[in-house]
Amino acid sequence: MAEIVILLAIKKIGTALANGVADQASTQFAKYGTQLLELQASMDRLVRELSVMHDVLCQMDIRNLNNTVYESWLEGVRKVAYNTEDMVDEYLYLVGQENDIGCCFYLKKGFRKPRSLLSLNRIAIKVKQIEEDLTHLSETKNRWVPVNNGDTSSSDYIVKRSQDLANISRSLAEDLVGVDENSETLQKWLAGDHLERSVIALLGMGGLGKTALAANVYRKEREKFQCHAWVSISQTYSREAVLRNIIKELSRGKVSVLSNTTDMDIPRLEETIKTFLEQQKYLIILDDVWTPEAFNDLSSVLIHNDMGSRLVITTRESRVAALASQGHILTLPALPEDKAWDLFCKKAFPRDTSHECPTELKHLSEEIVSKCKGLPLVIVLVGSLLRVREKTVEEWRRINAQLSWELINNSSLSDIRNVLHLSFIYLPTRLKCCFLYCSLFSEDYLFKRKQLVRLLVAEGFIEERGESTLEDVAEGYLKELIDRNMLQLVTRNHFGRMKEFRMHDILRELAVDLC
Repeated sequence: MAEIVILLAIKKIGTALANGVADQASTQFAKYGTQLLELQASMDRLVRELSVMHDVLCQMDIRNLNNTVYESWLEGVRKVAYNTEDMVDEYLYLVGQENDIGCCFYLKKGFRKPRSLLSLNRIAIKVKQIEEDLTHLSETKNRWVPVNNGDTSSSDYIVKRSQDLANISRSLAEDLVGVDENSETLQKWLAGDHLERSVIALLGMGGLGKTALAANVYRKEREKFQCHAWVSISQTYSREAVLRNIIKELSRGKVSVLSNTTDMDIPRLEETIKTFLEQQKYLIILDDVWTPEAFNDLSSVLIHNDMGSRLVITTRESRVAALASQGHILTLPALPEDKAWDLFCKKAFPRDTSHECPTELKHLSEEIVSKCKGLPLVIVLVGSLLRVREKTVEEWRRINAQLSWELINNSSLSDIRNVLHLSFIYLPTRLKCCFLYCSLFSEDYLFKRKQLVRLLVAEGFIEERGESTLEDVAEGYLKELIDRNMLQLVTRNHFGRMKEFRMHDILRELAVDLC
């Protein structure tokens, strides 16, 4: 992601302008104080310009995932960021001394450091060129890279994308395979005889089938409740829009009860919902909840009425699932090999009533299923892609060899990218850096906590937080990535502390594509 490259360039300039380096430069170039101050002022302007560009990119990336013109423009942005890092490296080398000073410890010793005005001027010229390049990039963006969807805000765009993907996931409810146990558990919790409103959470990474499972059970069980509603949430949901959607869902068949809400403000919408639900046994699904704040914000409207009501949330975030009633978190695992195979054959060979895989294609099909890593969404879409391909060994061998490329570039599989990309979009920048760094390691690489913590600190990805050590902060970052299902916890040590973890192969493919 270009914004991360820019962030690293900003940090590197900050290193060059830090007190230790600045003091050393003032001593070393005392004869050229004016030129040095001008150079440092130019670097400071560069930091401000890059900071604004970073913030703009964070918004633009949300809405331009598949915009090829935008991607071409980003290449220019990355080039400027890399040139900035090279310029700063040259400056740090120029002011480096025999004795290590802070961030300059990595500068090689034994080289004769140039101290001439010519050296400062050369760096100043590079800074000037970078400023001109940034101006050109800004002009190019305004001329050729319009933001998608006219004046629609990024928040509206994310809401629309989340709802579109939720509809896709719900449409896969009929393709469920290997979820009988989870389905029975969910139905049992919904049918429980306790009257207190209970909250049920379905937890797992994107693509595991949380929405599909919820939709399947919702269709079977909703008529057992006096009223029901399905509402999709997003990272940047509109409270008013969600409240109106709840009313719209609840009013199906009860138009007279919940009519005339068009002109209502948020407090009146809330009161309308509370009044309606007060004497109703209700079932409400909140699909794709991203933050505890979002759940708490809406949960206060969905009253506790001791009528046997049920509230189901699907989420990728452990923090959100923790808000469920005690013992009511259903963590979805990846499909086991046999169930993944059944689902693949169901989609890839639909014309055969027994969904049998031709003998000559079985070995290649098994390899393809293995690469899907048990993600139902990936299996369904890859199987659907192969359904319309020639059933020849040559064609399937080609697909198998190119599957990683197909997952990223084939338009038929764009829903996979979009579902997983939503998890990445709203990671804080500090976590994006760490997540993308993990993708540099080989597939199925087993990370050791201590090793990865030291690497992240050494790379400069970890921010200082009060009196905490950088190592403790880095460990907190890793825990956040695990809680967000961006890394998979493999083992804990005897004290319950994280020990080893992996990155899911499909997520790694996404990260490599984003780098």
